[in-house]
Amino acid sequence: METIDQRPALAAVAEPANAPARPLRVVIADDHARMRRGMRQLLEAEGEIAVAAETSDLQSTAGVVAEHRPDVLVLDMCMPDGSTLKHIGELRKRSPGTQIVIASMEDAPGFAQRALTAGALGYVLKEFADADLPSAVRAAARGDEYLSPQIAGRISVLRQALTEGRLTARETEVLRLIALGHTNVEIARSLEVSARTIETHRANIHEKLGLRTRAELVRYALRCGLLET
Repeated sequence: METIDQRPALAAVAEPANAPARPLRVVIADDHARMRRGMRQLLEAEGEIAVAAETSDLQSTAGVVAEHRPDVLVLDMCMPDGSTLKHIGELRKRSPGTQIVIASMEDAPGFAQRALTAGALGYVLKEFADADLPSAVRAAARGDEYLSPQIAGRISVLRQALTEGRLTARETEVLRLIALGHTNVEIARSLEVSARTIETHRANIHEKLGLRTRAELVRYALRCGLLET
């Protein structure tokens, strides 16, 4: 005779409503071991932030980010094996869900704006990391921009000047390089575009700003803080 199992079916176990949120996963990239150690201790002391890995150069950073897919990459602005600015876009492609917070000793607003234009979402001055880095990591994980207060106001002035001139991010970079004395060919090589493209950008810059000479462009770039580095 067939019997029927009258035991109640097991219900799916739901997560408790008050279950703790998953900690934010962070990778730290800095060529100085002491700096990495300090940032790790600072972040992990927050409780809701976990450092998944550390790296000391850009080449290994790319692989570690692709492997761990962290929520946030804390990236030193001056790595020894290449241009951090040029690698930001590539790192974002490798892990689109990873936001980047730049840690830097450089407080020039033009320098910081270039990092943000390249794809970083935060810029923290290392000397104020104790106060700013945890907040920057949390903000970046939410998709919000964060700047150390000591530089935020100066970037605002820079952005206002550039907005008034209606320059695009690429035109702003071309303006900076022109003001530094680079030729169209040199700028094209640096930005990996054609010299004709740079000529077009240059013509647009002159028209938008109403400036005719290189000397006038240099003065404008100085006023905006683009040449402070």
